[in-house]
Amino acid sequence: MPRSPRRPALIHPPPEDFTVLAVLHALSDPTRMTVVQTLRASPERACGTFPVEVAPSTLTHHFRVLREAGLIRQREDGNRRWTTLRGEDLEARFPGLLDVIVTAYEGGARPVALSGGVRRWDR
Repeated sequence: MPRSPRRPALIHPPPEDFTVLAVLHALSDPTRMTVVQTLRASPERACGTFPVEVAPSTLTHHFRVLREAGLIRQREDGNRRWTTLRGEDLEARFPGLLDVIVTAYEGGARPVALSGGVRRWDR
């Protein structure tokens, strides 16, 4: 059976479907925080240009988590996928949330694993 030349459709939830738990979960990973920080500094980037050291398949997973939480939007352009931060949508839904989390992260707060897979932020 021949492989379809098209990739699966990308899911971008409307802002009213964003949940604070999905946003917090998406931002709980250092790789995903790097993606968000990069997009705050550079409005749109091709997927392979982010300063992260993970396998392409792992980065695809991180993009999916961010996209399904409503943090990013991706678009296809030929064989490239471009990524933008949905800052205005997130700000409208949860005013100030992204700024607070990014500021805490940049100030040295890092997720620390506790027993049972629970994480907390620590400096």
